[in-house]
Amino acid sequence: MTNSGLAPSAPALTRPEASEHAAYYGKYIALVPGNDIVHALEMQGRETAELLDRLSDSQGAHRYAPDKWTVKEVIGHITDSERVFAYRALRIARGDQTPIEGFEQDDYVRSAQFDRLSVSELAAEFTTVRKATLSLFKSLQPDAWTRRGVANQNEVSVRALAYMIAGHELHHRQILKDKYEV
Repeated sequence: MTNSGLAPSAPALTRPEASEHAAYYGKYIALVPGNDIVHALEMQGRETAELLDRLSDSQGAHRYAPDKWTVKEVIGHITDSERVFAYRALRIARGDQTPIEGFEQDDYVRSAQFDRLSVSELAAEFTTVRKATLSLFKSLQPDAWTRRGVANQNEVSVRALAYMIAGHELHHRQILKDKYEV
């Protein structure tokens, strides 16, 4: 049982097959350890929140190269991407077969102006979004996890989207450690 009292359903406890997502996302999915995606999202949400809690606003303004995002922009990007992927998962889980458009991450970052926010505000937003994502995934019926739809012109399953959220976050957390030295 998870903290909410809801047990993850069986399909959530198996990794998505390659046919459940575009090949590009395989690199993110491969970063996620184990087979219990709900548990993985809970654990890494706490780990990322702890990492962000240690950052100052001056660290948040750092870019490792002139044409790269600031730490604050990376944090905002992780949160925005999770929102988009979770929205896709919701629609597909509910049986909506309407194709879902893609999004341009650089436009989102530019429009959001994340640098005007404090690191603590961005960290709080990340935590809030993660709690909502977990609430969604914990509430899914077993058959919803393997439902497929089309997002960004590619077929994708709900289960793959959950792993994509986790893997995308792990990818960017590693960049924060390696390139930004946080």
